[in-house]
Amino acid sequence: MQTNLDNMRGKKVLIVGLGRSGTAAIQALIDLGAEVSVQDRRPASDFDVNFLSFLKGRNVAFYFNRLPEDMGAFDMIILSPGASPELPFVQEGKEKGAEITGELEIAFRISKGNFVAITGTNGKTTTTTLVGEIFKASHRATDVVGNIGTAAISAAAHADENEWLITETSSFQLETTKYFKPVISAILNLTPDHLDRHHTMEAYGAAKAKIFANQTEPGCLIINKDDALCYSLAAPCKCRVVPFSRKEELDFGAFVKDGEIVIADGEKIVPICRTEDLKIIGDHNVENALAAAAIAYFAGIDPEVIGQTITAFRGVEHRIEYCGTIDGVRYYNDSKCTNTDATIIALKAIRQNVILIAGGDAKGQNFDSLAVHFPGVVKKLLLLGRDRGFIREAAEKAGFTEIEECRDIPACVKRAHEIAEPGDSVLLSPACASWDMYDNFEQRGEHFKDCVQALDR
Repeated sequence: MQTNLDNMRGKKVLIVGLGRSGTAAIQALIDLGAEVSVQDRRPASDFDVNFLSFLKGRNVAFYFNRLPEDMGAFDMIILSPGASPELPFVQEGKEKGAEITGELEIAFRISKGNFVAITGTNGKTTTTTLVGEIFKASHRATDVVGNIGTAAISAAAHADENEWLITETSSFQLETTKYFKPVISAILNLTPDHLDRHHTMEAYGAAKAKIFANQTEPGCLIINKDDALCYSLAAPCKCRVVPFSRKEELDFGAFVKDGEIVIADGEKIVPICRTEDLKIIGDHNVENALAAAAIAYFAGIDPEVIGQTITAFRGVEHRIEYCGTIDGVRYYNDSKCTNTDATIIALKAIRQNVILIAGGDAKGQNFDSLAVHFPGVVKKLLLLGRDRGFIREAAEKAGFTEIEECRDIPACVKRAHEIAEPGDSVLLSPACASWDMYDNFEQRGEHFKDCVQALDR
């Protein structure tokens, strides 16, 4: 379903949360003729004066550090990903007749473009970026949008029938969708994350599964067969299910055969590229490449273009990003790692002699499953952030005692440089969100890289 653009005209809309998606939604909705109001828990003093002037100049009512007096005044409440549908004032608006939705859903409703939607606990940004590169290499009109940084709504209204919107989607974005229907969807994996928001793995999985809820043939769901919990989500799927596997050969889907990524399309087996030619390290990136290859192949892209693009791809910023070698020590920025499973993946990719920098906002996670991977892999654990004590407790329970606590990232990098020996790797892979110390993981990663670069001066 795509709503006629005029259907937004005159609607009274409240945008809750002024992060990237909320801010992008303001102008798009104004252009569609909606009467826009905004709410954010931060005070007005936290916002740039030019942004405040922008709101005033367009007659946008704003509620900073306060709530609207009458939640019954709105036809629609658009939640930014960080705003929970469980917020009492949002529930009040719903009870008074407002539709509760999100920027991703509105982007879909107003767009003629073709959505490729990618989700999963880990690997979303890498896979989305890689898929975007493949589509661009095939000379298709392509926008890479969503949770990756550029709000989908920014491109959606102007996209035509030939345009492809390669969209990274989070569980927060998906939980407020109703009609969202991508041409191709993908679920990369499913491990515990965001349980402070979703409360249970069942609810978290259900939010992820909304990515294919409206898909039918000839649409495709690309899904990880090696992850049993993830693969179980596909049971009610009404579109074509395309599995991918790093561990077993398949009759249909994408898999590794004799060191080569191949696709069985039901008629033939199509070679894509050798795994040894990948420039992104780790088994998890083989899985990301398999998913990207399957998405592109079933979107009709030439296998040669797919293979050439995958083997040329060097990864994304803040995801096991190589920052350089200083005095024989390699430095990696994995700031995008905000959960335990992502840190486990990074440790498995580097394998040994790791000086690990971790800690931050734990988001209600348990770190026992991470700590068992420290012995024999991590030489020293440098902890920082509000919830560092939880990681220390789990590490000590696992019998790992090479632990130091540092004040901040500059102190961690300084200490790592002091104790590292040639052949070691210093890895920022926090297993936690950044919000206790930084606005976002990008800011945290940039600070780490600045500190590393300062060592070499």
